[in-house]
Amino acid sequence: VINADQVGHEAYTPNTESWREVVEAFGKDILQPTGEIDRRKLGALVFGGGADVERLNSIVHPRARKLVAERLDVARSDGETVAVVEAPLLFEAGWGDMFDEVWVVTAPEETAVGRVAAARGIDAGSVRSRMQAQMSNGDRLSRADVAIDNSHTLDDLRVSVTEAWASRPTHETRR
Repeated sequence: VINADQVGHEAYTPNTESWREVVEAFGKDILQPTGEIDRRKLGALVFGGGADVERLNSIVHPRARKLVAERLDVARSDGETVAVVEAPLLFEAGWGDMFDEVWVVTAPEETAVGRVAAARGIDAGSVRSRMQAQMSNGDRLSRADVAIDNSHTLDDLRVSVTEAWASRPTHETRR
């Protein structure tokens, strides 16, 4: 399992080219004393209307794509036949062509807002502003090979994913 958010954060680790570009674009005020980018400060700046989220994405997404592709190559060379890439911004980043199948997991907006706010410790308004910068569930679903409803419990989600996996046809890897 490859978490694209984590890979995205790795894309701008201190003193990398992407880190330098992000600092140049958004200023040294986004840095922690350790030199790492303070994602909360950067997020507040980008999603608070003071800066352009597209500017950040244009810096981070290409490097993150390369890192994800490298991890997929390693998995293939290790003999893995299945790899899961968790990428909330898959389509926004232009990565739809990287995968054999795209599974989209959705939940009603209020459910998603509550979950993200609780998990990340940010207010619901900030979550909504970030969600507005993303593709709608309807647009994601129109591009999905498999759609999963996540409006219930984690156990329900596990059952849905297990059923979807069991029902998928066996086929050769396309990419």
